Amino acid sequence: MYNLLMKDLKVGINRINFVLPFLLGALMLIPGWIYFIVVMYFFWVTAPNMFVQFRVQNDLLFTTLMPVAKKDMVKARMSVFLILEVLYIVIAMIYSLFTIRLFPNVDYLFFAPHLGFWGLCFAMFAIYNLLLFPMFYKTAYKYGPAQFTAITAAMIFAGVAQWFGIQSPYVFDLFNGSGANNAALQTSILGLGIVIFIAFTWIAYRISVKRFLQVEIQ
Repeated sequence: MYNLLMKDLKVGINRINFVLPFLLGALMLIPGWIYFIVVMYFFWVTAPNMFVQFRVQNDLLFTTLMPVAKKDMVKARMSVFLILEVLYIVIAMIYSLFTIRLFPNVDYLFFAPHLGFWGLCFAMFAIYNLLLFPMFYKTAYKYGPAQFTAITAAMIFAGVAQWFGIQSPYVFDLFNGSGANNAALQTSILGLGIVIFIAFTWIAYRISVKRFLQVEIQ
């Protein structure tokens, strides 16, 4: 599995995919912006580019000619996506530290980039992974419908969460008000988001392997 992962990281995807999180993450420096959009660029730009690159390289057929198990193929490919997902979030989190210090008096309408917000981002990626990979590995070739469904679901989650953050005084206070200064609360929300991310991604992996084992590659 390690060799497959290195193949994808070194050969399978363009190096620009590792640069984009640093470039797009700088959007976190915009005070009071809709910060969900920053990590959503993974859905809109990076993930589609990776799928296209793998297809252009005929990577699926090439990999099946190697003496590797199908479950390792799924694990390696998902690991590449997960590495970049986490990279998007971590880099954006680092930028947000500067945002909070540079603009301490911003009146946030949308979620402020405190720890709890990043828990929501992890939950959003969890939904994306849960839908994307099992749908994709029905064929291991057609990524369009899987991408559309996963992106739509993730955006709906973010939109609903943000709507509650604006409309509900309790949720607003939780993320932007007094709750933002409660380190234990913010860390708990982040931790819950990470747990959801891990659980949903593990479920997605199990379903994807089961479906991919039934795929006949020609």
